Amino acid sequence: MVLDKKVAKQTVDFLTQINAIKLNTKNPFTWTSGIKSPIYCDNRLVLSYPKIREFIANSMSQIIKNKYGNDVSIVGVATGAIAIGIMIAERLNLPYAYVRPEPKGHGLKNQIEGNINKNSNVLVIEDLISTGKSSLNAINALKSNGYNVVGMLSIFSYNFEFANKKFVSEKIIINSLADYNTLVEIIQSSGDLSDEEISRLKKWREDPKSWS
Repeated sequence: MVLDKKVAKQTVDFLTQINAIKLNTKNPFTWTSGIKSPIYCDNRLVLSYPKIREFIANSMSQIIKNKYGNDVSIVGVATGAIAIGIMIAERLNLPYAYVRPEPKGHGLKNQIEGNINKNSNVLVIEDLISTGKSSLNAINALKSNGYNVVGMLSIFSYNFEFANKKFVSEKIIINSLADYNTLVEIIQSSGDLSDEEISRLKKWREDPKSWS
């Protein structure tokens, strides 16, 4: 869910300015999962632009402060959300850790790196929510290690219905600074793409697995 339309629009504007969001309806990108996509989103680029990373970190911190107060710890999802998660935790003076996709194969074999008290409330930070698979993997790792996951906050979400249902089934509330719907609305109002291309963008979100 996008909580603030003004913040969402500014986030999309920033992400497109630095080419963190790339669109191509005629020669779509191919994801690791095999899904053909008219959009590629690389929010790691945010870290290279001081003004933009400041806006992103401040906006996410304000949401956390308003919705959760100080009774949470911050956990970033490796690797894309590690840095932005640290920036948020620093601003809010909250404990911080990050979670790997899987336990290390050597040493202490940790999957969760940090020292957050068990049974504490944690808010998970993501740079991008797509199919939900990696995000839920991180959430389940935290749950299985005794943490109470109160929600997830991301920079951008594709807002797939099938992914949203997965989070609902896990009783996880997800929020994002901006999402695919916001992006399409902005593009449509700008007139940069034809009606046919806008229609293709909308249909992709509805059924990305069969879209081509």
